Amino acid sequence: MTRHYVAIDLGAESGRVMRGSFRNGILALDELHRFPNEPVRRDGSIRWDILALWRNVQRGLERAAADSPESVGVDAWGCDYALLGERGDLLENPYHYRDTRTDGIMEDVCSRIGRDRIYSITGVQFLPFNTLYQLAAACRVTPKLMAAASAAITIPDLLNYWLTGRIAAEFTNATTTQFVDARSRGWATDLLAEAEIPVRLLAPLVEPGGVLGAIKDEACRALAGTLVVAPACHDTGSAVAAVCAGGDRAFISSGTWSLLGTEVPCPVITPEARDGNFTNEGGVCGSTRLLKNIGGLWLLQACRRAWAASGLHITYEELLTASADEPPFRSLFDPDHQGLLHPVDMPDTIAEYCRQTRQPEPARPAAFARAIFESLALKYRMVLESLEQITGRGVAEIRIVGGGARNRLLNQFTADATGRRVVAGPIEATALGNIAMQMLATGAVPSLSHAREVIERSFPTERYEPRASEGWDVQYERFQGYVELTCV
Repeated sequence: MTRHYVAIDLGAESGRVMRGSFRNGILALDELHRFPNEPVRRDGSIRWDILALWRNVQRGLERAAADSPESVGVDAWGCDYALLGERGDLLENPYHYRDTRTDGIMEDVCSRIGRDRIYSITGVQFLPFNTLYQLAAACRVTPKLMAAASAAITIPDLLNYWLTGRIAAEFTNATTTQFVDARSRGWATDLLAEAEIPVRLLAPLVEPGGVLGAIKDEACRALAGTLVVAPACHDTGSAVAAVCAGGDRAFISSGTWSLLGTEVPCPVITPEARDGNFTNEGGVCGSTRLLKNIGGLWLLQACRRAWAASGLHITYEELLTASADEPPFRSLFDPDHQGLLHPVDMPDTIAEYCRQTRQPEPARPAAFARAIFESLALKYRMVLESLEQITGRGVAEIRIVGGGARNRLLNQFTADATGRRVVAGPIEATALGNIAMQMLATGAVPSLSHAREVIERSFPTERYEPRASEGWDVQYERFQGYVELTCV
């Protein structure tokens, strides 16, 4: 007997509806529908085209109906939110986390409440697009709209609401908001009151693996009555659910962002973690993901968009092939430099960084790609060393999951720069972790460890051993100098 599951996986660049088929201890994965996720730019703001995403989700579900799946699960990115009115209607298109309206808001909130207090409660890293600062900006700029709202829920929670009619906040995604008390695992209502954010907007929290309800007829008639499970609704939470990433292993969920961290049994809220700007995000089965955001392959995505706008169209594959032949270590930069968060032109911004640090500017697309890959690998080393100091544990192996696991050049650079063995795969870890939690919820597997074993034997990985690490050591010292210089 084959048991089928459906994963709705939304990323910042594209979305997919995936079918998981479980038979005789082996899990197979098929793509039913892929669609772009293109932000809408209007009047100086950036928003998500959420209704277009919803229509594509419905199309994917219609294609899944023939298999009579046991359940459906949604995962998406964190931090961004949707406002619902008193009748449950959407009040506005959700803002994109790269919108500039939050510029300066984080500093203002922290000056009033204190970074130490915020971190001691939430254990969440300080990023200008955290929901805490997005909603603070909304309360300041659009107070009448906020007064009309009856709920503020994250993107996957919105889709779950449209599927089932139930308004709830899945725990792993809720922790990305900086609204959750990391120790009590409940809403930090006192903190939110201090930030002047209405706590009446918060939905009840639900743990990953819980059943949210059944698909409504109006959402998808062909699948009406099918169970909707809350997996880890945060995409990184689902990606980490798919693999063993604790003990002496670290993970990198590699895509638009690179999320580097490790799985721990409880939050690590210490001065060292705060100073390193590490975050404690909720994981599955009571775990915590101790990690740090690193500017990821968004850097290359933004460069490609800029080149395409000028008439130069070049594929990822062409860039990967050509960048391998570029001279090494000509141009290095901090992937997390503030100017790279939402630049007008990414290649120009990287070139300006190189001018300011007295380095050669990349002369062609392949040189930009090489600089991005080398800089990411060196930043991984910097963050990994901080992670080891914070946890008191050495890391012997790095597990790279997500779309970036296809990038063999970056995988080898990561092994070389860090001096650690790298295991890459599965590429579709997010969808697989989503399905793993559905399998657990429906009784197809007895435990998370069993689900991870199924994924491990069903999807091959690639191994990369460190080589030529001495040359990377010299460049690491140089790279650290650039990071320190641009942080001043």
